[in-house]
Amino acid sequence: MHILERDVEFVEENRDCSYFSYETSDIRYRYLNKCEKEDYQNMLEHGWRRFGKMHFVPECKSCTKCVSMRIDVKNYKFSRSEKRVFKKNLDTKLYIQAPTLTLDHLRLYDKYHSFMNKKKDWPYTPIEPVEYDRSYVQGKDDFTKEFLYVRDNKLIGVALVDILENSISSIYCFYDHDYEDLSIGKFSILAQIKIAKELNIPYIYLGYWIKEHFSMGYKEAYSPFEILKNRATLNEKTIWEKYTK
Repeated sequence: MHILERDVEFVEENRDCSYFSYETSDIRYRYLNKCEKEDYQNMLEHGWRRFGKMHFVPECKSCTKCVSMRIDVKNYKFSRSEKRVFKKNLDTKLYIQAPTLTLDHLRLYDKYHSFMNKKKDWPYTPIEPVEYDRSYVQGKDDFTKEFLYVRDNKLIGVALVDILENSISSIYCFYDHDYEDLSIGKFSILAQIKIAKELNIPYIYLGYWIKEHFSMGYKEAYSPFEILKNRATLNEKTIWEKYTK
């Protein structure tokens, strides 16, 4: 395996779109061995996302369906149903630590994606340890965390989260559908909102939202939120606006 020792930026054009079979996408990537907090914060505000040491942002020429969004933490009020999710998870233990790689992580990741393959036709092949390490463990810094959800002494959920002074970036979450009644995916986002409120962090970046999309539309439930209205370069000013239906 070749390991990059220097930072690289490039654009991949006309690749298959991850969300629409009839679309192609253009993605700009930045591979950063070390990402300073100030640079990362700026990238988040400009719609960039991170997996491992790879940062990326869509620059699709003919489509703008993927919209960057961030939850307005200060004005977020937990609904009755969300409070019930907290109540259902009173016995769910949450551990927050630096990202790790264990057999339990790999088994849960594969179980989750096998389920989603059957439910939503997601592409699925078992993940190799080196791939998990590259995507979810490498590139970690003191702001990089994993939220481990444990029930009955069993790992039932993992969320990868970056916690900065002015933002939380919710990177990825996978969980055991055998515990579907606990709504672990929703509980994970709500737990992050609760932590953000306690730390006076104004925004949680949920990545890209596609209205009414079968896999990405759920994010609209976490309102109020703001959407990025322009595709600015990292040196240009961004325009974030409160989303209204």
